[in-house]
Amino acid sequence: MNNSSTPRMVLNYRRTSSPRSPPNTNELFTPAHEENVRFIHDTWQCVLKDIKSPQNSERGPQEYVEKKPNPSLHSFTPVDLTDIKKRNTQNSKKS
Repeated sequence: MNNSSTPRMVLNYRRTSSPRSPPNTNELFTPAHEENVRFIHDTWQCVLKDIKSPQNSERGPQEYVEKKPNPSLHSFTPVDLTDIKKRNTQNSKKS
């Protein structure tokens, strides 16, 4: 067992009941999928609010930074999923 002194973020936020499924799509979302998306969205909104709150500057959410970065990830470039989705949508329209 690892007894690390680094605190871990634990989120215990209340779930709300507003659906977040995209309108006018051909995809069918199960109630479980919609509940998961709603939970993640609502929780992220709470995190963003907590980050902006001055009273939570020390106790609130903090960005995780590796103390010893993995050298094999040195050249890693993040992927823009929005851009990939746009390109895939444009390619499927051309077909």
